[in-house]
Amino acid sequence: MKRRSLPVAAAFAATAALLLTACGGGGDSSKDSDKIAGADDGGTKTSASPSASAADSAQRPKVTLPGDVTNVFESWKTGDATKDAVLADVSRRIDALDYAITQGNADDSVLGFYYKGDALVGASQWVKEFVDAKKSMTGETRFFKPRVDVYAKGKATLSYCSFEGKAYVKDRKTGTADKTPVTNKSYLLYSTRLEKSDKGVWQTAVLNSERGNSACTP
Repeated sequence: MKRRSLPVAAAFAATAALLLTACGGGGDSSKDSDKIAGADDGGTKTSASPSASAADSAQRPKVTLPGDVTNVFESWKTGDATKDAVLADVSRRIDALDYAITQGNADDSVLGFYYKGDALVGASQWVKEFVDAKKSMTGETRFFKPRVDVYAKGKATLSYCSFEGKAYVKDRKTGTADKTPVTNKSYLLYSTRLEKSDKGVWQTAVLNSERGNSACTP
């Protein structure tokens, strides 16, 4: 089904596109096909979306996804505190967008907590596409091969892969899922740039993706 970079001016044409690019990736004004380096394979350990640590000063919003929506984060720990903080907020950002989609609320303040700038505009517009089409989402998305680079104080890049072949768009009224076949296009490579806010939250400022990239496909 689902996620992608959501270029602000070009990604929202047809409802059918929801079947391939639906939920949680985010948004920005960059090219959807920008190529990036392949991500390192971090193994197969899984983790749920992390909660904020006791020492975290930011009052992060509580996000609870519906029971039929699951995000699985594999090898989402590096052992480095700063990199792990980046990964934690990215997983929360992914959940936040899925939450906004399932709630049918493009103006949900939770988006502004984890997105900024063009990425926030794109994410809000993407949710609105679902709302206008009377669609939601269901199923499981797997995120894997994260690669983090904290290249300056408060600035980082992250690339990662996703498998979206078990996640589907569903009709909001009937609950019927539109299941699509699994292909190489079910795998995406994401490239993101993040900035740490004054509250200590790693916000996504730029997000690009490439569907079917060999760094992520089997």
